[in-house]
Amino acid sequence: MDWRVKSVEASIRDADDAERSLKRSLGTWDLALMGIAVAVGAGIFSVGAQAAANFAGPSVIVSFILAAVTCGLAIMCYAEFASTVPVAGSAYTFTYATMGELLAWIIAWDLILEMFTAAAVLAKYWGVYLGEALLAFGLPFAPTIEVAGLTVSWPAFLIVAVFTALLVAGTQLTARVGAVFTVIKVLIVLFVIVVGLFFVQAANFTPFIPEAVPTEGGATDAWTQSLFSWMTGAAPAQYGVFGLLAAASLVFFAFIGFDVVATSAEEVKEPQRTLPKGIFLGLGIVSLLYVLVSIVMTGMVSYRDLAAEEEPSLATAFRLVGQDWASAVISLGALAGLTTVIMVLLLGLSRIVFALSRDGLLPRWLSKTSARKTPVRIQLIGGAVVAVVAAFFEVGLLEEMINIGTLSAFVLVSIAVVVLRRTRPDLPRGFRVPWSPVLPILSAVLCLWLMLNLTTLTWVRFLAWLAIGIVIYLLYGRRHSRLAREGATDLPAVTPQG
Repeated sequence: MDWRVKSVEASIRDADDAERSLKRSLGTWDLALMGIAVAVGAGIFSVGAQAAANFAGPSVIVSFILAAVTCGLAIMCYAEFASTVPVAGSAYTFTYATMGELLAWIIAWDLILEMFTAAAVLAKYWGVYLGEALLAFGLPFAPTIEVAGLTVSWPAFLIVAVFTALLVAGTQLTARVGAVFTVIKVLIVLFVIVVGLFFVQAANFTPFIPEAVPTEGGATDAWTQSLFSWMTGAAPAQYGVFGLLAAASLVFFAFIGFDVVATSAEEVKEPQRTLPKGIFLGLGIVSLLYVLVSIVMTGMVSYRDLAAEEEPSLATAFRLVGQDWASAVISLGALAGLTTVIMVLLLGLSRIVFALSRDGLLPRWLSKTSARKTPVRIQLIGGAVVAVVAAFFEVGLLEEMINIGTLSAFVLVSIAVVVLRRTRPDLPRGFRVPWSPVLPILSAVLCLWLMLNLTTLTWVRFLAWLAIGIVIYLLYGRRHSRLAREGATDLPAVTPQG
């Protein structure tokens, strides 16, 4: 394994490269809104209902809390790192400074998988929700067109193109546009919660944890089993305690994206103070919204009624209590939600590739920034690839790849915090994870547990993705990295500045 480590001081020095640096323009609320923007998407209206119907019943409320705690522990580790090494790259940069180049490349490759796949999948869904929102108001809509015999999802292409152009224009401008959509969708979510409370019945919360029952198909379908069930031989089950835990793995998808906030560390004003505040403020608001939505949803109708539906969602709950009008409002909320998620994912994807190219692990010419201090080349190339994939290909089958890419990054960052505490206790830290190393280790264990609850097919696809990444590293990155060319020399200590 390649253990070449890039020093923290070298990472900080890179942020001062005039041709390859980003503009510090984001404040606490910009970061909080970015976290809310990327986490509160269409999932708030659908993932909880599916988890309640198929896995946990009313105890999906606890599943959301467990997922929020797991995400919170990992985000504490991100906050410590981001306030110590306030440069672009997120988990990649943190891992490079602690556990070496190869692991850093692997984690960056995982993050690219997470953000690229999520951006393409959600851009495709954006077109679906746009159609639903327009049809709810009686407006006809064709979400696809035929081009040279190919079916093209033109709304997916359009939304990616628009936000790619905004990101090229500047991060602060994009943040302001995103803030407007974020406020709109949060107001819609709050409206839905308040209205739904009038239909809550205490009887629907009983039994809170339904009795476990075998899953249809049993243990014979190896590809759709969780890896844990496949390894232990345990028959897959719905409901019960293990159903609650499986639901936590599913609803964790709703929290994915907070690591993207850390990728913008190099664009934050006074990062040692601002980054932790912004990240935790956003996570707190998102967690509260998810728990309130899950309480309202499972209180409005029985989980059995949700399970009887082919595609259960929050709109299903309102329809079952005779409030069909809510579907139009929820469609608008989902559309606004997906809009901001796509924007932040495109931002995060470009910043990960920017950090890799600046370090020479990808071609260095990619990392040159414009007069506006944005990585125009990467943004245009990345946006073009996402737009084409979302418009022309069926990407829904890759949804679980988003989860496993994020969780693997969370595991390594949690471990890296412990390593950096031991190897560089002298570094100034704007935020410190309390009770270290206990909480970082607990974070790594919980994230690994959620990974084990993903299907065996997802793991096979993930390992194939890792194999491709390692081949690219061995053929290109290892020989062209700046550490390989310049040598991992000790640099004078530099105190991070805001």
